[in-house]
Amino acid sequence: MSEYIRRLNRREFVKLVGALGLSAAAGAWVWEEFWAHDNPIGEVTAHGEGGGPYWAMVIDLQTCIGCERCAFACQATNDTATGHLWNIVLRDEETFGKPVFLPRPCMHCEHAPCVEVCPVKATYHRPDGLVTMDYQRCIGCRYCMVACPYGVRVFNWEENNEENPMAPTWGTPEVRRRPRGVAEKCTFCSHRIDAGLERGLRPGYDRAATPACCVICPTEARVFGDLRDPNSPASRKMQGRQAVVLRPELGTKPRVYYLLPT
Repeated sequence: MSEYIRRLNRREFVKLVGALGLSAAAGAWVWEEFWAHDNPIGEVTAHGEGGGPYWAMVIDLQTCIGCERCAFACQATNDTATGHLWNIVLRDEETFGKPVFLPRPCMHCEHAPCVEVCPVKATYHRPDGLVTMDYQRCIGCRYCMVACPYGVRVFNWEENNEENPMAPTWGTPEVRRRPRGVAEKCTFCSHRIDAGLERGLRPGYDRAATPACCVICPTEARVFGDLRDPNSPASRKMQGRQAVVLRPELGTKPRVYYLLPT
């Protein structure tokens, strides 16, 4: 089995689905919270100005085929070390009578435990709400790794001097490698978002401004966009579907939404 896919047994998957907090009203909640108001109320405006973009990723478990291209493109684009996976794919073959794959990037939580525990503010929210890192400030305490309930962070124990095994087949490195002694994670390819906006591109619509994992997906199982834009790929993907998040009982308010298989 590929290092990018971890197989879930039936008990693990049922527990995970239970933790998703299934709610038939999830789609209606998204409509009320983002699309029906010019200035959404509540804590969704805690980061950035009200009315600004609310970046989110939507992953369709119905159409994900487990090809792992998202993981390959992530490693190539973000130049991560072998085994330092910012994206993994969980696999279950029993619960739905067919293989179901659940990709897992960083959730970019509104209430991010990793941000709250960082003693030097190396992990913080950008003005647009995405969770990012200042690697110059990181002291390697790994509090963020312990606090993250989704297990999305890795730690650079050694300097990465190896060739990237996924480049150039699955993409070209677009960011600098992180130094030894720091934690790192998925950024939603924020470097692409920022560069694209400067050029007048629209994240989610324009490939150059969209996370690499979404761009490379052959079935469009992963899409990205602004949930405050009802026409964005992320918003359209959720319409008429049951959307859930991982571990909602924690109150982290993830920005990654999963559409359940029918």
